[in-house]
Amino acid sequence: MPHLVFRGVPAERLKSAAVSLAEELAAICDCGTDNFTMNVINATSVFGDGSDDPAFAFVEVGWFDRGKQARNRFAEAVTHTVLQLGIPDVEIVFHAYREDSYYINGKPVE
Repeated sequence: MPHLVFRGVPAERLKSAAVSLAEELAAICDCGTDNFTMNVINATSVFGDGSDDPAFAFVEVGWFDRGKQARNRFAEAVTHTVLQLGIPDVEIVFHAYREDSYYINGKPVE
């Protein structure tokens, strides 16, 4: 169920690595690869020198927290993948969902 939202990462490049990344993350999270969503948001940076340079790589991860060790391994895997795509810098932020606030088809997960 982890949801990854990428900005500053070209979708075509990410597609080439998405399956292997999902497999690595599934092993870290002890779940199936079908639990993951990966979305790319196209963003134009409007702050700075005014050029049309793409935004830096920023990844938001929404998930049920699995502890610091899993979070560190997850961040390392995502970082490694993004760097391998030829993107020099990446930042990642985790948003922890609460089970009592998460619904699937209108039904609470708790």
